[in-house]
Parts: sequence; C-alpha cells; structure tokens
Amino acid sequence: MYIQRNAYQRLLEWKASKLRKPLLIRGGRQVGKTTLIREFAKEFGDYIELSLEKGAERNLFERTDEISKLLSSIYLIKQKTPKDSPTLLFIDEIQESPKAIQMLRYFYEEVPDLYVIAAGSLLEFALKKVPSFPVGRINYLTLHPINFNEFLGIRNPAASNALTEFPVADYAHPILLELFHEYAIIGGMPEIISIYSENNNIAALSQVYKELWQSYKDDVEKYARNPTERKVIRHIIETATKETDRIKFEGFGNSAYRSREVGEAFRALDLSRIIQLIYPTTNTVPPVNANLKKRPRLQFLDTGLITNSLMLQGEMIGLKDLNDFYRGKIIQHLIAQEFISTQDDPGYKPHFWVREEKNSNAEVDLIYQYGKYILPVEVKSGKQGSLKSLHQFIERTNHPFAVRFYQGEFRIDKAHTPGGKPYLLMNLPYYLGTQIHYYVAYLIEKKNL
Repeated sequence: MYIQRNAYQRLLEWKASKLRKPLLIRGGRQVGKTTLIREFAKEFGDYIELSLEKGAERNLFERTDEISKLLSSIYLIKQKTPKDSPTLLFIDEIQESPKAIQMLRYFYEEVPDLYVIAAGSLLEFALKKVPSFPVGRINYLTLHPINFNEFLGIRNPAASNALTEFPVADYAHPILLELFHEYAIIGGMPEIISIYSENNNIAALSQVYKELWQSYKDDVEKYARNPTERKVIRHIIETATKETDRIKFEGFGNSAYRSREVGEAFRALDLSRIIQLIYPTTNTVPPVNANLKKRPRLQFLDTGLITNSLMLQGEMIGLKDLNDFYRGKIIQHLIAQEFISTQDDPGYKPHFWVREEKNSNAEVDLIYQYGKYILPVEVKSGKQGSLKSLHQFIERTNHPFAVRFYQGEFRIDKAHTPGGKPYLLMNLPYYLGTQIHYYVAYLIEKKNL
C-alpha cells in the first residue's frame, strides 16, 4: 500500500527549482524514505536506483574520483543508456559510504541536469567520517514517521480535509477525535499502518513492532565504540520506554552504569533518532536555549513503539480522554511527535520549560516559538485554575498568549494569572498538533485582549 506523504510536495518543489542541488533525505530507519522516492520516480522519464548496502554498488564510489567515470560505471552495472528525458538517480543507504556523501558535490558542479537524491538512516554517524562535507552544495529534507494528517489520508480522506479547515467544524470534532485515538494507539510507522489498514487487527501488529525494535538494536550497536557502550545501548533500548519522567544518567533503568557511560550511549541513540534527549529551557523570550545542565526527557521515534513495548495498546481502546491514561505521558509524547513532524530542519527538537528554585518549581509540557514570542503549551484536561506552571510562565514572558491541548473543542478563553496578568488561552483538541502554526498565527495576529 502506498501512503501519500506531505513530503511529496516538497519533492515536486525541489524538482521544479532552478536552484536545485542534490537532495539528501534524512530520517530514522523504516520511516518510508525508499518508498517515497520510488513513488516520486514516476515523475521522471528514467530512473536509476543504487543501494550502497550492496558491495558492488558501494564500490563504484570507491574506485574513482571522477564523476564522468562514476556515471559510466553506474549506467553499465544497471544495464542502462543515458537518455534525453529527465533522469532521477537515487542513492539509497548512502550512510554506508562516506566517500559517496563527499562526492555529491560533484554531481552538483559537473552534471547539474541530473536529478540526484540520496537517503539513509543513521546518517549522523556517517557524516562524522566525511573529510570534506559538501556544504552549500546539497539540499536537505527530513522524513518523519507518518503524522495524523497523513494518517487521515489513508483512513478517512474526507476527515483529512476537515482537519485542515480553519477552524475545524463542530460536526467534525467527534470523528477526528475518534480517529486520533486510533492513531495514538498504533503510531505512525508506515509498515504498521499499512498492515493495520488491511485487517484492522491491533493484535496482528505485535511481531512487526518487535522486528522494528530489533532492527534498531542491530543498527545502533554497529556504531558502538566498544563492548561496554554496546551493552549500555542495548540496556537503554530495552528499558527506556518505562521512563515516565525526566531522567538521570547515573544508574539509568535500575542499572549499575555510570553517568558517563549512559550519557555516551544516549548520545549515540540521539544521533540515530531512535531515542532523542529533549532538554528544557529556562527562557521565556527568544532565543530558546536548551539548558544541558538540567535533566532531559526522552522522545522516541514513534509513540506506537512505546505503547506496544509497554503492552498498553489494548488498554487504550475505548478511552474517553488520553490525558487520563499513563499519567498523561503518552499524549504529551504524541503532541511533541506531531510538532516534530512539521519540521524540515534535521536538527530540530522540541523543548519544554522549567523553573527550578527553592520551594518553587514549575514545568510546562512544551513551548512553541512564533516569531518574537515563545508560547507555553500544556497538554492536559482540567480548568484554567489547574495550569499553575503555565501561569508562572505567562507572568514572566513578554506576551499574553498560551496554548492548551485537550479533549474538547477549539475555543479561546480570556483569563488571568493568579498575579492578575490577563492572557488569552487557546484550547486546541489533541488532533490539531500538526496545525499548531496556523492556529498560533491566528491567535497572535488576529486576537486582542
């Protein structure tokens, strides 16, 4: 089953651009990079695909530094002849050859009429080995797991149209909420969604999740610098989903591992995008600076991997409010994942806000920057009076805007902090995570106290 991805439009824009350069697609393993490019190849008169996991095709790049000889070798091994029609060359699993990454610059300089796309997982490990990275000669695209907007394109295209209407119609709310609960249970991995769409059987997905986790373990362990780091990485992958709060490196997962050992292993996992470290900020005005001295949270590649690992999927069926489940951590994680899915910057990470002082601690679930403003974002049900940390943020920032994701319908409330500062609280239903930019723009540019 082909799943229409939002990134396809970006590929069309890249193809039409007069400033086009070789495109490097980054993203975790199994998020659909290869499938996306094979579908995109239908836009071209000719298509050549290489996989650098194959030794013979990887060696093509090791044998020469001349792009003309390389192309001749590629055409020969693929039994093709050059054509006058637009040709797409796709170099898959490029992380297996730092030399191939380095040579992307020569495609840009010497054969600008050839359309070149490269993709790979664990690219950050490979980039460290490239002696002369082609800065300024490459375009980038980051592919994430399927977000809710893309999920609707498979499950209910009409609901997908309703999601992007502003504001969402009242009659569409219960339908979108039910579909979002379904999405929250299974997550956004393309293979999982494809199988689920065929049989609607969550129980049939367990083995696929296990195979995904095993492939991640096998991949990342290859990049461990020594046997100890390999063991620590394995331990983290096996225990990390059980963490429900900010973490400490020392003794992570009830182990005897030291802080330095765990920290180095986490940094390797962070590069792989399988488990990333999300650090808080203490800023209430730009710039948003991550405070690396404070304890981070964990952000997994996909929420479905967490719910399956913890065997929670069955319990989530029929829930009335996702915030009432697992201390609200599953829905908090998923909203952060939705934020990430809208970003093209490969280095983007969401942040949360903390204020840690003697006898006065506060923590806001997420923050969202819009121009010169940083908005506090809470993911919870309840009344305005329960938003204590959000109020502390509002009293310290330079604007009167705040966001809450919850089970209810879209509305904007006029409110006051306990200190008397008036502010506007925009209440968004959980399913609008991918639409956050449009709603925040409306809140700031159109609404007044």
